[in-house]
Amino acid sequence: MSTIMEKYLYAAESTDPMKCFGKIQRVKGQLIEAQGPQAVIGEVCLIHIPRKDEWIGAEVVGLDGTRVQLMAYEEVDGIEIGSRIKATGELLSIPVGPQLLGRVLDCRCRPLDGGPPIRSAYRRSVFQTPPNPMDRSPIDKRIHTGIRSIDTLLTMGRGQRMGIFAGSGIGKSTLLGMVARYTSADVNVVSLIGERGREVREFLETELGPEGLKRSVVFVSTSDTTPISRVRGAYSALAAAEYFRDQGKDVMLLFDSVTRLANAQREIGLSIGEPPATRGYTPSVFALLPRLLERCGVAQKGTITGLFTILVEGDDLDEPISDAVRGILDGHVVLSRRLAEQYHFPAVDVLKSISRLANRVLPAQMREAASIIRRHLAIYTEAEDLINAGAYVKGSNPDIDKAIAIMPQIRAFLQQKIEERADPLESMKQAAKIAGIALPMEVL
Repeated sequence: MSTIMEKYLYAAESTDPMKCFGKIQRVKGQLIEAQGPQAVIGEVCLIHIPRKDEWIGAEVVGLDGTRVQLMAYEEVDGIEIGSRIKATGELLSIPVGPQLLGRVLDCRCRPLDGGPPIRSAYRRSVFQTPPNPMDRSPIDKRIHTGIRSIDTLLTMGRGQRMGIFAGSGIGKSTLLGMVARYTSADVNVVSLIGERGREVREFLETELGPEGLKRSVVFVSTSDTTPISRVRGAYSALAAAEYFRDQGKDVMLLFDSVTRLANAQREIGLSIGEPPATRGYTPSVFALLPRLLERCGVAQKGTITGLFTILVEGDDLDEPISDAVRGILDGHVVLSRRLAEQYHFPAVDVLKSISRLANRVLPAQMREAASIIRRHLAIYTEAEDLINAGAYVKGSNPDIDKAIAIMPQIRAFLQQKIEERADPLESMKQAAKIAGIALPMEVL
């Protein structure tokens, strides 16, 4: 069958000649309640704004007896009691294709960059299930981020999911921008959920840059958008990543931030009457996280490697969202406020961070080099107070003496300028040299 015929058949199959209507009965905050139309959870509906004579999009988020509960993708100004609601008969989907690259889009794949609309005969539902566990190949190949500390001491595999845990203002967005520019992945999908509007353009121009944007698609739902828009911005980003994965690409998904996504889902849950559970988070929040995070990984064709930022409130790594996400992901990178205050960037606290797949994707010699460097860091950190106070006497402990001697090299190795791309091969050589390990040619 020709490609042209496939397009027409897809359009015919997705057309619903029957339309159902309902009327708004109540508006409470962001929640809209209506009598009808007959609809399912997640279905997209259109609400008529009489004063503007236009229709805005909304989504069914709950069903209560004969009442349909919806949330609009846009502000609800102008909605009246009795306003008509039209069910589309479709769940949210986005157009997909190579034309997504280099674009900045909202949760429904509409342009935010002033460019033309995304036109494609093919659409992909944002509601996808994770790959079958038996279809997932083992993760056994490295992916390079261009960040020296991560590539050598917290090495990631293709299809791995890592969290970046940090408080505000420590460099999460900067780190994501560096990865987007320097990664060895074929495509970047960037999801900015709940960001300040001011920071979006700064991230695109300063952190991501033209080089990173050229092979990226960016989905943006800022903090002033409705809760359903923020949640669906995450879903749309994952749908786009899955499209590129199914083309056989290695995709790097850069997600900022899971915490703001959880806050948006909490707003939705509380609006429809869910009981608050742990620290006010509703049960649907903890059900949402694994459904989204598990969509990354290795599939039959292609991979999605995920880097998810988690905003740690009050630098508390054990708060509910951090604790839940850490149990789902395959490792975590902790950014330290103490290191950032010392102007040590990226502020990666190697001892508090871990990659659960590093030992699987690294050769034996590099595993040994990484363990030696971490051991020196641990020894020095434990004795740091004594050393800084002048209470440690040289020669008292040979391990501490060695750690003191080697720390300047380790610190220099772990620091990296924003505009500096760390070559993976050179990083391995430097790490091995610091650890005193000889790397055979087959490793290099």
